[in-house]
Amino acid sequence: MNAPTYTKPKNSGTKQLFQNPILEKLTRTHIAVPVSLFIGISAGLIYYGTVLTNLAAWQFVALFFVGLFVFSFVEYTVHRRIFHMKPDTPHKAKLQYTMHGVHHEYPKDKDRLAMPPLLSLTISSVLGVLLYWLMGDYMFGFLPGFLTGYATYLFVHYAVHAFAPPKNFLKVLWINHGIHHYKDHNKAFGVSSPLWDWVFRTLP
Repeated sequence: MNAPTYTKPKNSGTKQLFQNPILEKLTRTHIAVPVSLFIGISAGLIYYGTVLTNLAAWQFVALFFVGLFVFSFVEYTVHRRIFHMKPDTPHKAKLQYTMHGVHHEYPKDKDRLAMPPLLSLTISSVLGVLLYWLMGDYMFGFLPGFLTGYATYLFVHYAVHAFAPPKNFLKVLWINHGIHHYKDHNKAFGVSSPLWDWVFRTLP
């Protein structure tokens, strides 16, 4: 797959995406906001699931880990197929840059290391309704795992851009994402896990 062509990453600075100050502000967020929000929603769903459903504890645990696993695949797929879509029309080029290209140009801009909470909250709400329609009470175990996977992804993505790599097995996440940004945009689409890069042979 041909990835978009990016300008050379800048080590500092930011980029204004919208002239409207409200829209521009909505494109930025402190990482603690979405991470706290989705961990809190996950905890709330588990609590209400235990109160409102007859699911057994083992079912909650199993569904939670299934949700984590499914999110890891969604993370990889969205990053590879949507964020790195081929910008073969002016509309797609603008959309790709707004969603992700700006992050590749300004990878140190800490205010744009996560999807704006209003947008991600809207998507997760729609997802919750859809999953409840499809899964019924099982949603109360699955969605918390999925959203916890998302919160973990956000935290890892922030950490690999904001902090030096640790001296342990997690260092590979820093290395892979660094390769993705600075050497080869067609490799290392997984941020929180290299699993699907290994499966689809995009591991550096």
